[in-house]
Amino acid sequence: MKVLIIGGGGREHAIAWKVSRSPKVDKIYCAPGNAGIAEIAECVDMGVMDFDRQVAFARENEIDLTIIGPDDPLVAGAVDAFEAAGLRVFGPQKRAALLEGSKSFSKDLMKKYGIPTAAYEVFESLEEALNYVKTAPMPIVLKADGLALGKGVLICGSREEAERGVKDLMLDKRFGSAGDRIVVEEFMTGREVSVLSFVDGKTVKIMTSAQDHKRAKDGDQGLNTGGMGTFSPSPFYTEEVDEFCKQHIYQATVDAMKAEGREFKGIIFFGLMLTEKGPRVLEYNARFGDPETQVVLPRMENDIVEIFEACIDGTLDQIDLQFEDNAAVCVVLASEGYPEKYEKGYPITGLEAFKGQEIYFAFHAGSKFDGSGTVVTNGGRVLGVTAIGADLREAREHAYQAAEWVSFENKYMRRDIGKSIDQT
Repeated sequence: MKVLIIGGGGREHAIAWKVSRSPKVDKIYCAPGNAGIAEIAECVDMGVMDFDRQVAFARENEIDLTIIGPDDPLVAGAVDAFEAAGLRVFGPQKRAALLEGSKSFSKDLMKKYGIPTAAYEVFESLEEALNYVKTAPMPIVLKADGLALGKGVLICGSREEAERGVKDLMLDKRFGSAGDRIVVEEFMTGREVSVLSFVDGKTVKIMTSAQDHKRAKDGDQGLNTGGMGTFSPSPFYTEEVDEFCKQHIYQATVDAMKAEGREFKGIIFFGLMLTEKGPRVLEYNARFGDPETQVVLPRMENDIVEIFEACIDGTLDQIDLQFEDNAAVCVVLASEGYPEKYEKGYPITGLEAFKGQEIYFAFHAGSKFDGSGTVVTNGGRVLGVTAIGADLREAREHAYQAAEWVSFENKYMRRDIGKSIDQT
């Protein structure tokens, strides 16, 4: 098979790595890719939103399967464009990707079908939103309705902060048009857990659990980011939690989407909050999480291409999804200043230490080759250093050990990824 992967981040590097291990695959292309992906795939200079060029490339190169990585092209209809051309593609159609593309849609869906989530209100008027937060209980959560690179959530501890946040989203357009409509939610307390799943329209197969660290600084301080590190499995995702979610959240969501005429095929990422009253849905994503993918896929025993094809063909019920009895931790190496201002173009050294390794991985998120062929930094999140261990503590030790192998100017990382493990 010949496979095309759309995207160029750490998630797509992890997907490309897993696809490269399939005996079904002879050739991988990635558009646009990055310096790490270039080691296992042929990178093609095409933007993730350039559907016409992608479809033409897939036809010309007789691509057997295309995998759409990021949220933007999914929500904009990348899968629809490939399907219209008669090409096999993995991911939800535009009407199904709305599950992530609009937080108000997903909240209304959960309300309609009784899927447990936080109480909420939706506002399109700045004045009405400001009036609401003047009397609402604090703390409170503000969410941009549309896509915002995983950063469009503000947790406000006071009324002043909430009013400032509403203006930030709706008036100052911090996240552009994503803030034209906002969702205002009750603040839930508990452990956050991420659970990825494969879906073929009717069947849902749950992957192993993971836990992300969104804030930029140690101790969950600083600004929200796309994710500074993650670990898998989550010790807080117990059999009891799993049973509840299977009964009330996972299949219920797939069935609800089908009932709405929005049959979902692809990945549903369930962002959960484990509250005192039980698990609640924080958010849905319609694709692999980043950096959750970097700890989930190295633990998966199955041939991922077989699963992608089963999701497309509606035969996922025939797949026995298996994960190794081990653990993985990913530490993101970022550029100092991320997620705000940061410098790019610094040489990255130490990557050769990962070659031939079976338990250490350097998944490239923001890298490229400079004019002389040197790998240099090209983003806020530069690398996701992932390591496997017999348990979470060993995996964490391995990940931080491997993180020291890599050097670049302005390198920054959180030092407490997975530290909550020590509290279990």
